[in-house]
Amino acid sequence: MKDNYDCIVVGGGPAGSTTAALLAMAGHSTLLVERDAMPRYHLRESLMPETYWTLRRLGVWNQVKRCRSTQPADVQFVLRDGRRPATSEQELDLRECCVTWQVERADLDRLLFDHAASHGAECRDATPVQDVIMDGDHAAGVRIARGAGPVRDVRCRILVDATGQQALLANRLGLRAANEHLRKAAVWGYYRSARREHDEDARGTVILHTAGRESWFWQIPLSEDITSIGVVGDSDYLLEGRGMPAEAFEDELVKCPALIQRLMNAELVSRFHVAREFACTTQRRAGEGWVLVGAAYGFLDPIYSPGVFFAMKSGELAADAIIDGFLKNDLSPRQLGRWTDEYDASGQLFDHVERWDDEPAPDNAAGEVAETLRLPSSDAERFSSE
Repeated sequence: MKDNYDCIVVGGGPAGSTTAALLAMAGHSTLLVERDAMPRYHLRESLMPETYWTLRRLGVWNQVKRCRSTQPADVQFVLRDGRRPATSEQELDLRECCVTWQVERADLDRLLFDHAASHGAECRDATPVQDVIMDGDHAAGVRIARGAGPVRDVRCRILVDATGQQALLANRLGLRAANEHLRKAAVWGYYRSARREHDEDARGTVILHTAGRESWFWQIPLSEDITSIGVVGDSDYLLEGRGMPAEAFEDELVKCPALIQRLMNAELVSRFHVAREFACTTQRRAGEGWVLVGAAYGFLDPIYSPGVFFAMKSGELAADAIIDGFLKNDLSPRQLGRWTDEYDASGQLFDHVERWDDEPAPDNAAGEVAETLRLPSSDAERFSSE
């Protein structure tokens, strides 16, 4: 490990690895550090179709497809009365760039981390960052502790915070704030032998309405026989005065007859987990010598599983701004954050989409997000020729 780099990226998830790979591919000395040993444990996750374009640009799409866990998937909606919105086969676009894919995050994270290394980024896992080095308002580097070795200061011209909801720099600077429109909570557990009524249920996420519209359930297959079942609602509604998480879950379950049928012969094989007010944002996204990407920038709740898409897209856009800034000798906050207005617009679209009630959310939401982010013309040309 050197004493100085053009860029240091903290966090080895999809956002950080995407940023580091593109910076290294552009010839900039880049250090990517990850607190945990790779591969990190994560549950299976859906890749929205628009993730395809960033994966193609990185040159890893074929590798992602070859991962043992990767398979096509979709999202199905079940209304309060148990009906599913009809979709004809003619409406389906099965090109690779238009399909949702299920992946094991541990596999994807490892692949992207190694890919950044293959392009010249120095990638260190099991390397916690103790603190950010600040010269006044300027982020100048990080303080690293690795194993039993001495603490070490490493300097850089640009620091990228890709630490997810840990939000190392955002919390240090007091930039983190809850999304007041999405003060959500989730309660979930894992079931064995939950019934999957349709072929689609075995490979994709099912979203189920409750009768009162105050909450909704997810059903996500994790393996041949294990299914994640969770309920999401406003934090105060779901958790206040409900007692234990299991009680909140059961109270909402009785309002979802379609899910009751699916769990009739199922066995709970875990405790119930709780996350509350996980939707968050930041007051600033770039500053003197620093920029935020991925969930360190902001996080929405998971109805459309936008996390990996937003992580990789923010990493791609931030990397482009940094690369252009080096070319122009302009590493000002304005330059580093030039992409954030368009990115925020896409987040506001998802914010709106996720406030659905008794009708399913728009089928074209992901496409509208991609249009808002203005995919490069080369992407549009590839899309038309796929």
